[in-house]
Amino acid sequence: MSPDARPSGADVLAVRLDSDGDVLLTGPAVRALAHGAAARGGSVDVLASPAGTAAARLLPGVRDVLTFDAPWSGYRPPSVDEAGVLDLVGTIAAHRYAAAVVFTSFHQSPLPAAMLAKIAGVGHVAGTSEDYPGSLLDVRHLRPEGLHEVEAALDLARAAGFPDPPDGDRLRVREPLPDVTHLVPAVPYVVVHPGASVPARAPSPDHARAVVGALAAQGWRVVVTGGPTETALAAHVAGGRATDLSGATDLAGLAGVLAGARCVVVGNTGPAHLAAAVGTPVVSLFAPVVPAGRWAPWRVRSVVLGDQAAACAGTRARECPVPGHPCLTGVAPADVADAVTRLTTTAACEEWHSAAAPGRAVPDAAGVVA
Repeated sequence: MSPDARPSGADVLAVRLDSDGDVLLTGPAVRALAHGAAARGGSVDVLASPAGTAAARLLPGVRDVLTFDAPWSGYRPPSVDEAGVLDLVGTIAAHRYAAAVVFTSFHQSPLPAAMLAKIAGVGHVAGTSEDYPGSLLDVRHLRPEGLHEVEAALDLARAAGFPDPPDGDRLRVREPLPDVTHLVPAVPYVVVHPGASVPARAPSPDHARAVVGALAAQGWRVVVTGGPTETALAAHVAGGRATDLSGATDLAGLAGVLAGARCVVVGNTGPAHLAAAVGTPVVSLFAPVVPAGRWAPWRVRSVVLGDQAAACAGTRARECPVPGHPCLTGVAPADVADAVTRLTTTAACEEWHSAAAPGRAVPDAAGVVA
């Protein structure tokens, strides 16, 4: 490569080719990159998958979002598209990024994205890699044991030369959020989000429906949310006892709905992290196919429910491998409603706000993350 083809600016590319929830968990690290780039006269862009683009556009500090459907990532990855890969390389090259930081989960490799960045002329590429990276990574980060996904991303950002963001490590979204008062009840309400991009991480439809019934029996107004492809699921879960908003909002609108809720009941999926980003307490119906210590709601008052020692623990299964999905169906709907009460009483909220301080989000013996 000739010297005049080297990156000349201070702009940084953050790569996270996963779903909305993964992108939101990378938000604090992206803010670290944005702060560091700004100090050098640059900005940060995000390269996201189609499933993560909406979340990337909600992240504070992001100038632009590039979208690429990577054949090495996602629930249903596409076939290799040579023209699409070459187009991405050309787009990255045209931006003349000074650096790229490739964020991945603990079981993923940054090397395919790192190779494309190198081909595009990015001068400094960092990623977390257990595999030997050859010349693809200028910074090969090794993930310490026991870190939450948020902490792991920040640890990589530090290794790449970007100090922590000055506004802390909470999840955040751009404000103001859309006005959704015409969609939600005028009285306090609880959101139940029954779907998930990975089926094994969601409650069963009948279980979620029973949770709605238990909440209604305790006097809560319930709002059921879901995407455009989840309308049948949401209608079943609402069962005539809840307001059904499935398909009625984009991700920013969903953030507005969650921000107005007293609490959110949800599996281990993107809206759990979106609720954390807007500061709404979460009852997390957490299937242990991945560890709660890495993926539980971050820096928000929450209760983690579900048998974390079930047979599926640690399998990363996408479809539940145990008949009946017992790790979640074993959670009584009344217990979910009681957890909502624990998180929404005045005393509990005051206790949370007075105790909030830097430190890891770890469930205590009762399942409360503090």
